[in-house]
Amino acid sequence: MSVFEAVLLVFTIFTGASIVWSTLASGISPMPSSSKARQAMLQLMDEAVGGAGAGPILELGSGWGNLLIPLAKKYPKQKIIGYELSFVPWLTSIILKNILGLKNIKVYRRNFLEEDITDASIIVCYLFPEAMQGIENKINTGSAKTDYVISNNFSLPSYKPIKTIQLDDLYKSPVYLYELRDY
Repeated sequence: MSVFEAVLLVFTIFTGASIVWSTLASGISPMPSSSKARQAMLQLMDEAVGGAGAGPILELGSGWGNLLIPLAKKYPKQKIIGYELSFVPWLTSIILKNILGLKNIKVYRRNFLEEDITDASIIVCYLFPEAMQGIENKINTGSAKTDYVISNNFSLPSYKPIKTIQLDDLYKSPVYLYELRDY
């Protein structure tokens, strides 16, 4: 085995172990949104940004940066914050941010459910039902200033979306836009 092959093997094992650990810790693996879902989320962002406050845009579970990077490019004057627990996807986002010189992004390797996310103007996410309930619990504390939530596939349990885009994919996946100022 060559040195290159040994390094590649160690990197592959480390990456796999890191993803398995974070999957066990968070209850879900880092799964990127499909390109159709990303396009729908960016379309809904256009509707939300005009009515949102001055707070940051948060991507909860930002993964590999597949949505985080396009958000930062599309809204260069807006502060974009990503939260990701899995080490390798988090590191990938950091590397991409630095290579592309995107100064409006901060990426934290933290559990967003344990963070103060109340000053976000817009939250975007592709999570799972328990995490959506956790976001709703944070919103319902009354201290949140969040104007909009955009969610791929999973809904906020007690809120009615103001718009839903049904994707033209195998599962007819929904992407939801919630306006929270009226609640």
